[in-house]
Amino acid sequence: MTLNGRKAQRPTIYDVAKRAGVSPSLVSLVLQNPVKVSDKRREAVEAAILELGYRPSRAATTLASSRTKSIGLVIDDYRNLWFVDLLRGMESVLSDLGYQVMLADSRPGENRIKEATDGLLAMHVDALVIAAEPSESMLAKTWVPTVVAGWRKGVPAGADLITNDDDGGGGMAAGHLLGLGHTRIGHLSGSDGASAHRRAGFRRRMEEAGVDVLVAESGGTSEEDGYTSACWLLDQHPETTAVFAANDTMALGALAAIKSRGLSVPGDISVIGYDNSPLAKSRYLDLTSVDNRSDVVGVDAARTLLARIQDPAIGPQQKLIEPVLAVRSTTAQPVS
Repeated sequence: MTLNGRKAQRPTIYDVAKRAGVSPSLVSLVLQNPVKVSDKRREAVEAAILELGYRPSRAATTLASSRTKSIGLVIDDYRNLWFVDLLRGMESVLSDLGYQVMLADSRPGENRIKEATDGLLAMHVDALVIAAEPSESMLAKTWVPTVVAGWRKGVPAGADLITNDDDGGGGMAAGHLLGLGHTRIGHLSGSDGASAHRRAGFRRRMEEAGVDVLVAESGGTSEEDGYTSACWLLDQHPETTAVFAANDTMALGALAAIKSRGLSVPGDISVIGYDNSPLAKSRYLDLTSVDNRSDVVGVDAARTLLARIQDPAIGPQQKLIEPVLAVRSTTAQPVS
């Protein structure tokens, strides 16, 4: 791009200083701590920034400080939309303080999560949020303040754990279906830590009610896993009148399996998911789901990391967030 026959150049802090009639060091002070600058000079600098379209260089800020003001977030799968609220909660705390969140998708696999984490650490993030199953190499030690979001099979030494009460949420799902009058209830589960806790809570509540547990467990928790598991469940137990899926993505697969058999939801089979993700909230699906309050997990994760950044001596903690049930149109009383 050219401007008046010359190649356009990105405005610098020196350009801002010249336009505002101040020194470059004062412009830097306005950017970092504006309350220490008089109103008149601050307004002149802000007007120059706006007029020139100046954007501070994060790289330059990093060189001048030992911190990058960036937080790394490792998730397990972009296709599972539960992380949307987690990210929104984190950013509601971090954005106003000038922090940015750097996202990395690990997908299942020991090497992938290590690669994703190493990539973020190579960018010198100030802290990490792990929303995936940590690799064995990560369990021994964390090099920066780290929060594990959600139940996992392992938590790195020295890391905080902030998670939804998945055991209570699984029991909540079972209680809702039992309360509607269902006694032939199937559960679609995965092999990750969160699924294990949801399954345990579901199983405990069913056993308390004296109702048999029908569990179809798959390795993953994708839509395809939900479809395959639901097909097996309906083939082996055609008397099933309700299905509880370990997450909303698996519930989506279950809906497809039910439809492929010419059955209706909730007329023939009720379906309940978990996470209360954007999928569940869509008007088209209108899926009953246990809300794991990922936004609250994100808020608490961000606040915990900021506290650890300010005071590394703070010890790790564990915190449970209580779930709530979002009842929609996919669950109803069984047909007699």
